[in-house]
Amino acid sequence: MADGPINSRQPDGVSLDLALIGNCAISALVDRQARIVWCCMPRFDGDPVFHALLDSGQGLGLDGTFAVELEDLARTEQDYDPGTAIVRTRLFDGAGQGIEVVDFAPRFITRDRMFRPAQLVRRVRPLKGHPRLRFIVRPREDWGATAPQLVRGSNHLRYVGPGGTLRLSTSAPPTYVASETWFSLHGPVSLLLGPDETLSGGIDETARDFEELTSLYWRLWTRRLALPLEWQDAVIRAAITLKLCQFEETGAIVAAMTTSIPEAPGSQRNWDYRFCWLRDAFFVVRALNSLSEVGTMEDYLRWLYDVVRAAAGGHVQPLYGIGLEKDLPEGIVPHLAGYRGMGPVRVGNQAYEHFQHDVYGNIVLGAAQAFHDHRLFRRADVTDFEALEAVGEQAWLLHEQADAGMWELRTRARVHTSSVLMCWAACDRLAKVGAALGLAHRHAHWSARADEIRDKILSRAWSDERQAFVESFGGRDLDASVLLMAEVGFIPATDPRFVSTVNMLEASLCDGPYMRRYEAADDFGRPETAFNVCSFWRIDALARIGRTDQAREIFETMLARRNHVGLLSEDLAPATGELWGNFPQTYSMVGIINGAMRLSRPWDDMV
Repeated sequence: MADGPINSRQPDGVSLDLALIGNCAISALVDRQARIVWCCMPRFDGDPVFHALLDSGQGLGLDGTFAVELEDLARTEQDYDPGTAIVRTRLFDGAGQGIEVVDFAPRFITRDRMFRPAQLVRRVRPLKGHPRLRFIVRPREDWGATAPQLVRGSNHLRYVGPGGTLRLSTSAPPTYVASETWFSLHGPVSLLLGPDETLSGGIDETARDFEELTSLYWRLWTRRLALPLEWQDAVIRAAITLKLCQFEETGAIVAAMTTSIPEAPGSQRNWDYRFCWLRDAFFVVRALNSLSEVGTMEDYLRWLYDVVRAAAGGHVQPLYGIGLEKDLPEGIVPHLAGYRGMGPVRVGNQAYEHFQHDVYGNIVLGAAQAFHDHRLFRRADVTDFEALEAVGEQAWLLHEQADAGMWELRTRARVHTSSVLMCWAACDRLAKVGAALGLAHRHAHWSARADEIRDKILSRAWSDERQAFVESFGGRDLDASVLLMAEVGFIPATDPRFVSTVNMLEASLCDGPYMRRYEAADDFGRPETAFNVCSFWRIDALARIGRTDQAREIFETMLARRNHVGLLSEDLAPATGELWGNFPQTYSMVGIINGAMRLSRPWDDMV
């Protein structure tokens, strides 16, 4: 349970103390005062229905929110139902009266298929006394610029705009909801916001049934996870969060649910992360696979092979839209102030135009398990291998070519070590798949290429001056991404060169337990905040080297930096511990799972 006085983190009440709800079709962010401040419908990457998080220059306003306001609010509590994506927020007034708000998006099996409507469900009940409250429901279109027309029905309200119609079915008095009137709550009420469709059952009955079935679904899903002995609650929350970041209809996995949360205060490092980066998605499926949750990988591979086959052996973008969109033009929404007034608010991401050669390795790494795992409904076959070989050919052709790198530098191209490393990984894994398929000649072909790339990395990425592997061939700058060398099996962690690299990175990039991405200035200067996944890469490297006690200490520190419900964003301010960057960030949540799996004591310790 997490509780505290209102506005406990920021004077204006705006922070990333947010809970994520969703159902793999839509999602929403709920703050500690039970306000839905961000929600895109009918897709993660769409026009936000509730956008207040990105228009909070003067604090959080009411437009673009779905709020449950308690009169004389004094304190709040918020937590998830264990093992589910259902969040409970409790609000208490100065006299001790209180209400509970239960928020979720329905997700369960019915009629032999997954039911995941573009719908939010809120159930509100009094906890003590007869507190006075009001509902604020102010959806918007065109990134907050257009207010829909409110049309009253018998037990519902319709919000009619140029982009479509939303229906709010409610057992609260519709008149009070429409006029935002304060009233006393004497019993439970329900609110269901979604498509303009009539409910088949009663409002409260439907909301209750949806909650029970959604809870059962998530508990059964969680029950099947192969958890480590230690840190199970943290791993469960991370796994559910990663699952929620998959747009299940297509299989794509978004990097985060938000756009334009700055990486550091006033930095203008504000990007739209509501798309599928092949790099990030690989790490997501690998983390969930480590928990024996392979369904996410199977869904993702449907999407990934469409990307591969559409490329036809040519250029592959580092990211695509969740519906396989190729063009993601980047623009700015001028009328929104941004998160805490720190604009700009960007829509789209110019990185889709980049050449990032690590993408080819991420494709092969993401698909390789399907050739070896006998649990899958559809194991990969020779036809799939041939499609991946075309990807490998690109990795081979481009492995010595300059690119924007995994950090997506916009004005500087180099032969980045991390990109060459992933090109090596593509060839190495293709060799292993060839062996598994009994194709000895393909195994030999790809092994020879992997060996050649490996020799180049060892000779050209090593700096005698820095006594470390550096960020680019012939360079001298340090970059945390070289820590992936051990993680993808390129070099033993005990190799003196890798150990020296870890030591140099710690000396140059770390602020105590936190690690920045790189030391060289980029388009916006030197990074100010720590990049959370780099801190987790460090944890993994330390554990592999044998510095387990230090790794556990840093891991515990990172867990303590999660917000009150166990979520992490992309970045962190070392001096304050405050979260920055898009939220929740899949990369960061992957780090929690990987760290726990690496560091946990074995289950045999309980025998």
